[in-house]
Amino acid sequence: MADSGSEDIAVIGNTDLTPSESENNLKNTMVEKGTSLLKKMEISVAEAEKRTGKNAVNMQETYTVYLIETRPVDAASEGNNPVPDSLWRRYSEFELLRNYLLVTYPFVVVPPLPEKRAEFVWHKLSADNMDPDFVERRRVGLENFLLRVASHPALSSDKIFYLFLTEENGWKETVFETGFQAKADSRLKALHATFRVKNPDKRFAEMKHYGDELQAVISQLLRVRARAADRLYGVYKVHGNYGRVFSEWSAIEKEMGDGLQSAGHHMDAYAASVDDILEEEEHYADQLKEYLFYADALRTVCRKHELTQYELEMAVQDLTSKKQQREELATGTIRTFSLKGMTSKLFGQETPEQREAKLKMLETQIEEGEELVKERNSECDEFVKSAWVDIERFKEQKDHDLREALISYAIMQISMCKKGIQVWNNAKECFNKM
Repeated sequence: MADSGSEDIAVIGNTDLTPSESENNLKNTMVEKGTSLLKKMEISVAEAEKRTGKNAVNMQETYTVYLIETRPVDAASEGNNPVPDSLWRRYSEFELLRNYLLVTYPFVVVPPLPEKRAEFVWHKLSADNMDPDFVERRRVGLENFLLRVASHPALSSDKIFYLFLTEENGWKETVFETGFQAKADSRLKALHATFRVKNPDKRFAEMKHYGDELQAVISQLLRVRARAADRLYGVYKVHGNYGRVFSEWSAIEKEMGDGLQSAGHHMDAYAASVDDILEEEEHYADQLKEYLFYADALRTVCRKHELTQYELEMAVQDLTSKKQQREELATGTIRTFSLKGMTSKLFGQETPEQREAKLKMLETQIEEGEELVKERNSECDEFVKSAWVDIERFKEQKDHDLREALISYAIMQISMCKKGIQVWNNAKECFNKM
């Protein structure tokens, strides 16, 4: 964490601030140490807009942009209600921001973005990523992503994130100037390389396994919900057939006609209400999907710990090898089979001068190796400490969010069933009056 002068301002990131940037940050009440940005700034994704333009290969494309609005909390609380600052961002820019955060804060369970294309949809729901309903749900998801980051103790005070919210032009260039992509590429290769940690941390191994199971369970739950939505849609629409039949029947009845006509209206209204109900259900499904993607973010932290541990073990192994070489060179005994040992037997021993030069070089390498081991040890300890704090924070957040979502979903189902009972009670009253 870099301090910007004596004003106790925290700016975290990979780039240094110029004096003018520091001044702008002070004017805009940048986040104080230990305070989330959300306590200083109101953030919303107010609307989405479809646009047409040319892509990187000069071809026409249609895309969606999202309007981000921000305003100081102090001004809003004082009743001034100023016009919010606003700028437009594409989904790909949100992706760039998240990739930057993933690389810069490897110990953080970085909040996920909403899905780019609809998954786990029931058959009447459009999977088109330009569908207005899907775009609206994604707008809500993007706002939730920004609020998650803005309330995080570490991510909220990142300079790049602040610029994402406040600077429409030049933001991408600032991100790329941090050099995060080089780190991202090398980390990506390392994470996909075949390596095995000799002494894995049991806590992280268990957490990685938990992430796998959480993702599997939520995936299964979303599939079940999609199937249930299909069946529910069918049941409601069948009530529309009741309405049609009662209306047609009423036309040939003199005494019972009014009662049948009224019962038919109740059935038609009930059938039409399914669209709003299933749209509300999709919002609960989106809450589950967030934690479907959160599970992958959790596993990513565990994999990064594996990489940190692996780098430490490789440094220790290399240092041990160098010390063994020094001992063999000093005593003239070769403990293990090596090409060097075979060469000595075939072509004779090295001269004292050559051996002295190699010993001196090994001493230098051993000193460097000891420093590297110390550095890797410190990195690993710091990663474990920071990551575990964030994982505990994530677990508390997850328990609260999923509990609230499932309770709300159950309440909605109860309310829906009560409406169904009420419809049939109303129909019963209509039949009684015939």
